[in-house]
Amino acid sequence: MADYKCFFCLKSVEPQYVKKKVRCPYCGSKVLFKPRTRSTHVLAR
Repeated sequence: MADYKCFFCLKSVEPQYVKKKVRCPYCGSKVLFKPRTRSTHVLAR
């Protein structure tokens, strides 16, 4: 399962908390997001 982070306190939220209810266990916020990895673009020569 994907890792989620809280939008307000920026702490990682464990997958078990997301399965039961969508709330940050640290601050109680309902806004969570999945951090994206940065992709590198390579130019062909």
